[in-house]
Amino acid sequence: MAAVTLLHNPRCSKSRQALALLEAAGVTLTVRRYLDEPLSREELTSLQSKLGGAVLDWTRTKEAAFGAAGLSREAGDGALLDAMAAHPILMERPVAIVGDRAVVGRPPERVQELL
Repeated sequence: MAAVTLLHNPRCSKSRQALALLEAAGVTLTVRRYLDEPLSREELTSLQSKLGGAVLDWTRTKEAAFGAAGLSREAGDGALLDAMAAHPILMERPVAIVGDRAVVGRPPERVQELL
């Protein structure tokens, strides 16, 4: 089993639940508190390819930073990625990554898809 990286916000109950599921599974785990250690634009682009789909699907559009950044639901992927790099709170959490695959852990049990 490859190592799992969890992009984690300890203040989020879903993120804490996903972390508990991964720890219970006994996987090799790296936890990255993405609010304290934001992803670069390049890392976000890589994450987009691992998640697949539109960036809007893993953007927190109800965050105040979304509107403050001048974004709308019609914003393109590039604008959303730039905004996430500047305001990491805009990224949905948690995100589990294994190799070239990633899932948003909503619900938290989705992280088990990577195991």
